[in-house]
Amino acid sequence: MPKRVRTAVFPVAGLGTRFLPATKAMPKEMLTVVDRPLIQYAVDEAREAGIEHFVFVTGRNKGVIEDHFDRQFELETTLEVRGKNNALSELRKDLPSAGRTSFTRQQEPLGLGHAVWCARDIVGDNPFALLLPDMLFKGEPGVLRQMMDAYEETGGNVIAVEEVPPAEVSSYGVIARGEGEDNGFRVTGMVEKPKVEEAPSNLIISGRYILQPEVFSLLADQPKGAGGEIQLTDAMQTLMHTQPFTGVKYQGKSFDCGSKIGFLTANVVYALDRDDIRDGFLKELQKLDLGAHF
Repeated sequence: MPKRVRTAVFPVAGLGTRFLPATKAMPKEMLTVVDRPLIQYAVDEAREAGIEHFVFVTGRNKGVIEDHFDRQFELETTLEVRGKNNALSELRKDLPSAGRTSFTRQQEPLGLGHAVWCARDIVGDNPFALLLPDMLFKGEPGVLRQMMDAYEETGGNVIAVEEVPPAEVSSYGVIARGEGEDNGFRVTGMVEKPKVEEAPSNLIISGRYILQPEVFSLLADQPKGAGGEIQLTDAMQTLMHTQPFTGVKYQGKSFDCGSKIGFLTANVVYALDRDDIRDGFLKELQKLDLGAHF
């Protein structure tokens, strides 16, 4: 029986340059899809999967993330006095319990691998989940829950993957697929941003991981890789020599909310999935003369 995964790490120190000027003073992780910040969706996904401790690797100007996961007594009192009980209930259910969140700093933007390494003392000698908040997943159950099901069978390390057109593989970390079904197959290799002709498959790593703590010692001495950053993929390649990696081709839809197109698409899809605003939103869309824009 593999050791239970109780902790999740959320790297939220990025600058969000692709969304400037919106992210000049506001973290990109607090950009909203309909009415919930991206980081809240990631925490909700982790909580559904059974995560109990939420570790945020932050940077400068990210204090609002910590505030978001704290109580705001003045706001709560105002909502209570005004009888806005539904809104008050929503706020309270989103909050992790006291002592369930931790925040640590990544002082320099040295890459995802370095951000993960910054959480080492909080995670300790335990397996952990890693969720990149830029990636938003719509699926039932959530992607991390699907990965947990595979982890409970195989142990080791688990990564979520999805298919992309072969011409796009050079923008991602790509895996080589071994034996097994989509809900849990052996990963036999991986490479960061390969040339199209050298890619082992068109299955890309999708921003969700379950990792064993031995990855921290590898990241401590990891030289800079692609883009001049400390790459998590490089450390995972080394870890594969001693530990198994399982791939899960998850069921669901992904939205790369680090890009404007992915972010806007997510807003439309999530709005149309909401009973309280779907009909009104559709009416507004139908009023638009979309043909005039093309």
